[in-house]
Amino acid sequence: MKRVLIVEDQADIRKLIRMTLEFEPYEIFEAPDGVTGLRMAGELRPEVMLLDVMMPGELDGLQVCRSVRADPSLRGMRVLLLSARGQARDREAGEQAGADEYLIKPFSPLQLVEPIERLLPGG
Repeated sequence: MKRVLIVEDQADIRKLIRMTLEFEPYEIFEAPDGVTGLRMAGELRPEVMLLDVMMPGELDGLQVCRSVRADPSLRGMRVLLLSARGQARDREAGEQAGADEYLIKPFSPLQLVEPIERLLPGG
């Protein structure tokens, strides 16, 4: 079963994402902040990380993404950034951080599942 890690500081958004993905054949894990998300990524080695860009605390989503890309042991992990910011410069910042996909909030369940499927091995 493919592992998906949701890193999102807002519990209600995490819950909505989980509810969307529960219908798919994924093992779902959740982290409430960037530091926890990065630690869980190292422990769980998920195939895909759904990563909120704007999170309070020590690490925001872009910093987590850069850390994932800098860690050779996490090289195969795919990162899908989730953000309310949709300007070209925001997408560019995500690309520069090493994100594989960038999805603008709010999004529909289908808009979330499609890029995950593309990113998964064999997708």
